[in-house]
Amino acid sequence: MKKVKVQNFYIGENEPLAIMCGPCVIESREHALDCAKELKSIFSSFGINFIFKASYDKANRTSIKSFRGPGSTEGLKILKEIREKLQIPTITDVHNEEEAKKAAHEVDIIQIPAFLCRQTDLILAVGRCDTVVNVKKGQFLSPFEIEHVIDKILSTQNDRIIITERGFSFGYNNLVSDMRAIPIMKQFGFPICFDATHSVQLPGGAKDKTGGQSEFVVTLARAAIASGCNALFIEAHPNPQDAKSDAANMLSFDTLKNLLKDLEKLYKTVQELSC
Repeated sequence: MKKVKVQNFYIGENEPLAIMCGPCVIESREHALDCAKELKSIFSSFGINFIFKASYDKANRTSIKSFRGPGSTEGLKILKEIREKLQIPTITDVHNEEEAKKAAHEVDIIQIPAFLCRQTDLILAVGRCDTVVNVKKGQFLSPFEIEHVIDKILSTQNDRIIITERGFSFGYNNLVSDMRAIPIMKQFGFPICFDATHSVQLPGGAKDKTGGQSEFVVTLARAAIASGCNALFIEAHPNPQDAKSDAANMLSFDTLKNLLKDLEKLYKTVQELSC
């Protein structure tokens, strides 16, 4: 399996667990910086590599009235500040070719959103940025089909690829996680991440916004580790009930602390069994 370098560590087989973690959206500069500082402190107690995540624009909100974020110009400035002043690697999602070019200079990982994972021009543009690419596998794709997305990125001579599983559409307003997807996608030779919080979403399930079942995040995160993933994606917020996006599926920082203890132990056990 290809190991992907992010700043001074690697994501892949026989490497420490990596977790992409932070609020769903940048709510303000002060809020993002405070979250990044607190999360850095939390993760410092564990042998887990921390990557700060936050979106500068939630471009696929259910309602036109929903909060979207500060936009790419201001949002990327904030992420750059977190990356440079706090010495934390960062990840954010992009939605078009121009955003990809801008983000490549400010963050360590560019993420292709699940809904856009088949947009060839966007995928090629991100691949050409010569940075780490994290692809969220769409809710509409089987794990076998992700090979075509990987081939598109590889055609740009970029092999710094991470694939993220985030559940499958299952009827109306529901997702289901099939853990078989993790070993299936690992066969393509790149690190696999599991999105433990978006996988418990209920898309459009709260009428004018997305609902969620955060009580199942812990269960799914444990199952993904046991299934062999190399990284996790977990959205967390100091006060999830007050979050401006995805409040129903994010973890509180206190819940995250307790979960990290379990995940670190479980990940080490799985690695030992794999040897």
